[in-house]
Amino acid sequence: MRFYLYIKHIAMTVVIIVASIACLIVGGTLSYILFKYGLKNKYDNILKEAKTEAEVIKKNKLLEVKEMFLNKKSDLEKEVAIRNQKIQQAENKLKQRELVLNQRQEEIQRRRSETEAVRENLDAQLGIIEKKKEELDKLQQQEIEKLETISGLSAEEAKERMIESLKEEAKTQAQSYINDIMDDAKLTANKEAKRIVIQTIQRVSTETAIENSVTVFHIESDEIKGRIIGREGRNIRALEAATGVEIVVDDTPEAIVLSAFDPVRREVARLALHQLVTDGRIHPARIEEVVAKVRKQVEEEIIETGKRTTIDLGIHGLHPELIRIIGKMKYRSSYGQNLLQHARETANLCAVMASELGLNPKKAKRAGLLHDIGKVPDEEPELPHALYGMKLAEKFKEKPDICNAIGAHHDEVEMTSLLAPIVQVCDAISGARPGARREIVEAYIKRLNDLEQLAMSYPGVTKTYAIQAGRELRVIVGADKIDDKQTENLSGEIAKKIQDEMTYPGQVKITVIRETRAVSYAK
Repeated sequence: MRFYLYIKHIAMTVVIIVASIACLIVGGTLSYILFKYGLKNKYDNILKEAKTEAEVIKKNKLLEVKEMFLNKKSDLEKEVAIRNQKIQQAENKLKQRELVLNQRQEEIQRRRSETEAVRENLDAQLGIIEKKKEELDKLQQQEIEKLETISGLSAEEAKERMIESLKEEAKTQAQSYINDIMDDAKLTANKEAKRIVIQTIQRVSTETAIENSVTVFHIESDEIKGRIIGREGRNIRALEAATGVEIVVDDTPEAIVLSAFDPVRREVARLALHQLVTDGRIHPARIEEVVAKVRKQVEEEIIETGKRTTIDLGIHGLHPELIRIIGKMKYRSSYGQNLLQHARETANLCAVMASELGLNPKKAKRAGLLHDIGKVPDEEPELPHALYGMKLAEKFKEKPDICNAIGAHHDEVEMTSLLAPIVQVCDAISGARPGARREIVEAYIKRLNDLEQLAMSYPGVTKTYAIQAGRELRVIVGADKIDDKQTENLSGEIAKKIQDEMTYPGQVKITVIRETRAVSYAK
């Protein structure tokens, strides 16, 4: 850039000089013209002035160019000096690095020579060690041969005898340890099991379920009954055909009874009747339309109930069909106990009990929720509900231990994991607790009478009492007719007969009482 400015100023100087020369030429030309016309004197004056002025301008410009040239030269010399200084510094650094590298190279050479010396020393020591090892092996072989000669046994035979001796000793110690563990387990297992079951029951809140096989539909006035029946009963027939529910219209004021064994159908019929009565248009075509719409709504509600249940319990990854089956449990009951509430309760019990035992509570909760899915089939299977539920779980890709727990909770299949007994116990806890299941009064009384009559059929029995809602049977026998040994046998025989011949929820405790009384009177 500076060199470019320098050239520019030189060019300007040249231009000025050329302009001066041009002025001289123009002046000569003008002198000639003035001379020709008699103006020579005037021309000479002007020419002198122009020459003088040109000389002054020339000198000034030459001075300016010279000064500028000197300035540029000084700047260039400074730049050259700075660059030379930098080059000198770089050379000094390079020399310093070269010196450091030479020192490092010398250090490496020195260490390499030391390493070579150490390696040679190690090789010599290894050679000595190998020689000593060979000598030691020879001595050891000689000692073994001496021992074999003294003992009359080879080394292999002596080793085998020692191994056998150690095996026998280990077996004895292991058996003793196992016996100690078994004795300790027998002493503490019953107590620990009771503790876990009691804690599990206490930590789960439960509800008393009430479920009927009929639904009462309330109406505002008896006038609506006639509209529901329709002309010649066509409306009620269309409603029964569309829903599969028996509609009982009797003298009960402001009420219609919907009767069906399937709670889903009853719910569809109830909702359809509610919409028809609210709308006021009741005729066969409208009935079919409303029933179809309500059935779709109920199906959506079933799926929503299943999803909400799985979310509440923290169970994920279930097949959509299993979620729908769980939702259908809301409309099913077992001995009056709502099936969905029973499944949720069993799932929570399983999770608590599994955590107490150090098992996976999530898997236990999943198995507990699914254990009764065989009770809500879309078709009527011939298998027991536990086996059918296991096949459904296998069909929808549940894990083998979950499937086994479902199938084994009523002992239809063999238990192969610890989840199975947990599900079985928690199912019994949920179903056998007081208030969980409800029976019709007549069936309840008949079951109690059957229990008492069954026990009375045995010889030597004097009285029988069914107590605790039929969960305990107390049998009183004559002391002169049955001895203590026969009392124990009688208790087992009655239990087996009840188990084979009767149907009942939970379990029945049989207590046989034999006592001798001596009565005297003081007169």
